[in-house]
Amino acid sequence: MTKTAVITGAGSGVGQAIALKLVQQGWRAALVGRRSGALEETVKRAGPLGAQLLLCPCDIGAAAAVAQMGRRVLAEFKEVEVLVNAAGTNAPRRALEVLSLDDYHAMLNANLHGAYYCVQAFLPQMRARRSGTIVNIVSDAGKLASPKAGPAYVMSKFGLAGLTQSINAEERANGVRACAVFPGDIDTPLLNKRPTPPDDAARARMMKPEDVADCALLCINLPARVIVEEMLVRPR
Repeated sequence: MTKTAVITGAGSGVGQAIALKLVQQGWRAALVGRRSGALEETVKRAGPLGAQLLLCPCDIGAAAAVAQMGRRVLAEFKEVEVLVNAAGTNAPRRALEVLSLDDYHAMLNANLHGAYYCVQAFLPQMRARRSGTIVNIVSDAGKLASPKAGPAYVMSKFGLAGLTQSINAEERANGVRACAVFPGDIDTPLLNKRPTPPDDAARARMMKPEDVADCALLCINLPARVIVEEMLVRPR
């Protein structure tokens, strides 16, 4: 298997944790995110293994930018075996009563449209060589709506779950597999965007990004004959 991966949302949280675990296993990885400084922090955390990381600042909500990023990555790596869509956002004013149209579109762009654009950037070469794994970091909000998540976030995550199912429905015969990971509460910077961010005691009871990264790596490292189609994981 070609050990090359593309990870969105790689500047923090789950995306960063997945990137660091992959390079520790000998992978080369393209780090995708809007903030160059955050991506550079991921490289710094990788230490000497940072040489295996390619920084790709990109707004994944912009289709043209993703297409350009995809061409750059494939020119550098030649092939991409794994795509991890871990980017995601929310907004403090998220309830139906107060959700702005700008925040609605920003969430759909980051959480759903960006994942679709990235799939279309890397799926054709997976299909052509009949090998590839796509891991979508969804949320348990993609299983059941709750006021905690808000409607735009819920809609985007239900859509991401549907994208995962569609990839498997259409591409498994072509050697491509997709997994949707549905985590519950994770102690990441995204918590700071809640209307009332949780305190330290609440965060201590949550999962850590590394826990969800281990779930993603299970899906990636299993033999190609196996597809973990869905994984629901929550704090104990």
